[in-house]
Amino acid sequence: MSSQSTARGGTLSGWVRDVGLGFRFATTGGREGWTRTVLTAVGVGLGVALLLVAASVPAMLGARNDRGYERDYSWFKASPKASASTVLFAVANTTFRNDDVRGVLLKADGDRPVLPPGVKAMPAPGEMVVSPALKRLLDKPGSKLLRDRLDYRITGVIGDNGLVGPAELTYYAGSDKLVAWDDGENAGTGNATRIPYFGRGAVHSDPLGGVLSLLVIIIFVVLLLPVAVFIGSAVRFGGERRDRRLAALRLVGADSRMTRRIAAGEALFGSLLGLAVGAALFLVTRQFASDVTLYDISVFPSDVTPGAGLALLVALAVPAAAVAVTLLAMRGIAIEPLGVVRNATARRRRLWWRLLIPLAGVGLLAPLFGSISQESEVNSYQVAAGTVLLLVGLTALLPWVVEAVVGRFRGGPVPWQLATRRIQLNSSASARMVSGVTAAVAGAIALQTLFTGVQSDFVSDSGKDPDRAQMVATTQVSTGAEAHRAEQAFARTPGVREALGVVSSFAVPADTSTKKPMTDVQSALVMVADCATLGELVNVGRDCKDGDVFLADDPNGYGDIDAVVRPGRAIDLNMPLEDHYTGTPRLWTVPAGAHRVTSRTSPDGNQEWGVFATPRALDVALLHRPDVKVLLRLDRHVPDAFDQARNTAVRLDPLGGNIYTLESTTEDGKFVTIRRGLLVGAAATLALIGASLLVSMLEQLRERRKLLAVLVAFGTRRSVLGLSVLWQTALPVALGLVLAVIGGAGLGAALLKMVNAPLHFAWGSVATMSGIAAGVVLLVTLLSLPPLWRMMRPDGLRTE
Repeated sequence: MSSQSTARGGTLSGWVRDVGLGFRFATTGGREGWTRTVLTAVGVGLGVALLLVAASVPAMLGARNDRGYERDYSWFKASPKASASTVLFAVANTTFRNDDVRGVLLKADGDRPVLPPGVKAMPAPGEMVVSPALKRLLDKPGSKLLRDRLDYRITGVIGDNGLVGPAELTYYAGSDKLVAWDDGENAGTGNATRIPYFGRGAVHSDPLGGVLSLLVIIIFVVLLLPVAVFIGSAVRFGGERRDRRLAALRLVGADSRMTRRIAAGEALFGSLLGLAVGAALFLVTRQFASDVTLYDISVFPSDVTPGAGLALLVALAVPAAAVAVTLLAMRGIAIEPLGVVRNATARRRRLWWRLLIPLAGVGLLAPLFGSISQESEVNSYQVAAGTVLLLVGLTALLPWVVEAVVGRFRGGPVPWQLATRRIQLNSSASARMVSGVTAAVAGAIALQTLFTGVQSDFVSDSGKDPDRAQMVATTQVSTGAEAHRAEQAFARTPGVREALGVVSSFAVPADTSTKKPMTDVQSALVMVADCATLGELVNVGRDCKDGDVFLADDPNGYGDIDAVVRPGRAIDLNMPLEDHYTGTPRLWTVPAGAHRVTSRTSPDGNQEWGVFATPRALDVALLHRPDVKVLLRLDRHVPDAFDQARNTAVRLDPLGGNIYTLESTTEDGKFVTIRRGLLVGAAATLALIGASLLVSMLEQLRERRKLLAVLVAFGTRRSVLGLSVLWQTALPVALGLVLAVIGGAGLGAALLKMVNAPLHFAWGSVATMSGIAAGVVLLVTLLSLPPLWRMMRPDGLRTE
């Protein structure tokens, strides 16, 4: 057989025969062979499923964006004339607890109005159509506050083509109170915008920019590299038993090249079966995509469709990688007719070539130091290649580190000795099992370091002070009585400790009617409130009393209070909205004793200037088209205090109520979206890491089944073996985490250097990631205990 194999081994038919023989061994090896093949297929399948999900990300984002553009109501052209198809709209977004609700009020100008996507008929006044997710939320027993706020009759459900995702909370409601901003005598005082269609007026988003593009590239590398590492580990399941079987083939005449081709055939079959398993898992799980919402992101099953090119790349790369990994693994093994040389004492691993890999990565990234800014472009291939080499270098260093450290251990408790001796006999398997964890944690540390370093460019101080007030509500009123009722309504709202209301309007010099045009006239803000409220806007001092008037200059120097207001002289409280002065002057004389004060930053971050009067000094009935702003101080111990305030705002203004929560920081929307994408991907990768560890541990336990049964037969306690399994996993993981912290910090420093950000490490994130990895190891160990108990039964001593 040897001469025959030598004669035909180099031919194509010989290759096909040997690979086919590997297929047969994978499928006809009895229970043992099928178990090995199934484990490989499951391991590869998990990785393939996640790769297909990753390949679907562009399609998912594209589909969400397209549906968002199709329903967009942005309008930047001249307002069209009313016709049978035009529609008035007003935004009526709201928030219920922690969920944002998108709302739009509609009013048709004619009998053939354009409709938003997913809406079959224009809702009449008092009616609304809602998304399925919002309907489910409204039907819940604990949603009474939201039902009271959205006091419309539900007449329909929005179709999928009108939603960016299945979990989106949105509604369209009909209203007869909408007036266009530019309708004749209502010019400037309306509350709605007229549009002739939805979608086509949308403006597409700007490019990400250099820094955000860098973040996206690193995210994809960090999340997908552990998947590739796991697939590479999965195709080597059952390696020891396969090598012993190949040694038996050598005994009957097969040469070394033939055994390698047979092993490649087994790996190829397992990877092809894994492709099928992964595709099946992908097709099954995508059907449940509508039921999953992570960090406010949800997609329809039809959105989860990988691009043809990326799917073909996965289908070709996975089998090719399986064969390549198998052949590379066998280079260090001499399979002879009488056994496998790997069972002898192995020579120490070399370090020099393992260091070359991360050094090559640094060499690719070093030319980019200081070259990336938000305005620049990024060489994505160079960044991705450098990052991959750095992380792959860590996985290459891990076996050397495990061997160098664990090889020095001697003695100790029995579980410790069993674990360390097992690692010493085959440190490659132990390092291979946790290499994905090392790559994932190192990448996560580098990403968190980069996020921390650049977040100052995308997360800024809003200037608002949520300690002084938690919400701000504004509404327009026509009389002072309405202003007083609005303040009292908020003051009586459950959960509101204090409501600080200020009524404001604009004033111009008393002789404005003789000046043309209005663009040349200086104006100033006039605000009326009690002393406590004025004290939040200007420094009135402790002697403030009702009847006082204060004047404050513009702290930014853009306005001149003296050009409008002089103590002892009159000002005109009627400021027209038109280009020329219209209407009847509303004169009010500024008291000669008005105090000069300085402006103070209010809780909502503004620095107001102008005239600040107490109610006895200025009757709010004199103000023309005044606005009411109420600063709300809430009792956080009252359930749903924020939503109670929102309901009050809607009762005062049926068109939605302008009320918002004060936050101390503001975040760039794209930055927030990328961070959410990272969290979603990290959750999926973490699930894969846990599954990979579990499958790898089960494979190792299966390899040691007879040994475990023998140990139990000789009186070894099950608790001892359980602890040995824990130590056998925890030791490589601990060494991998140390390596990950060092490598992740180094990669993070390189990334910060690329964007010219100061070096700062997020040690809290490092501790969090290390704790998560340790938790995963503990959970996997607990899940592996039931199979471990079964393998310790006496029937594990059976053999053929």
